[in-house]
Amino acid sequence: VPSQVLQRRPDIRQAEHRLQAANADIGAARAAFFPRVSLTASGGVASSALADLFRSGAGAWSFAPQIAMPIFDGGRNRATLDAARTEREIFVAEYEGAIQRAFREVADTLAARSTLGERLDAQQSLVDATVDTHRLSDIRFREGAQGYLEVLDAQREMVAAQQDLISVRLLRLSNQVTLYRVLGGGWSESEERKTAQSSSPLH
Repeated sequence: VPSQVLQRRPDIRQAEHRLQAANADIGAARAAFFPRVSLTASGGVASSALADLFRSGAGAWSFAPQIAMPIFDGGRNRATLDAARTEREIFVAEYEGAIQRAFREVADTLAARSTLGERLDAQQSLVDATVDTHRLSDIRFREGAQGYLEVLDAQREMVAAQQDLISVRLLRLSNQVTLYRVLGGGWSESEERKTAQSSSPLH
């Protein structure tokens, strides 16, 4: 999933609209502040490129803005006016903050997705093991090799494992909903092709 999908998030769109209102070049702003990376790797886990954005101390944002062209049109907005300059600085800071927040939320959600996937596999293995134990315990009871209490214990462990599996599955579904939200509403292959072909400014 390319990072451009995050440009559809309401908070980023709102920040871009504020920049537009101050006559900012959104294309220049995106080029300066918006990392163009793949968010996911194979298997739906976070890509190394996404992880690299938080490599610095304590997982802080490490992307350095690449300002190659003026973001604001100096002809239509007099940079000599302190009030206008301050307002622009605020809008730029809000835009950069929205981008950082978006990438952080995606990184955290994908990390949780990976952990939940591992938990789901482990819990499924536990369920399979308790089902086998219960089956063997029932056979031994029928053959007179053990009492029914052992069968009940095995059944209790099996049911508990199955309930825990349901809980992990619910957490995984909740994580999928969260991922859909933080990506700005999801992603489709047709939209991926569209973004790959063009990332034109809003104006």
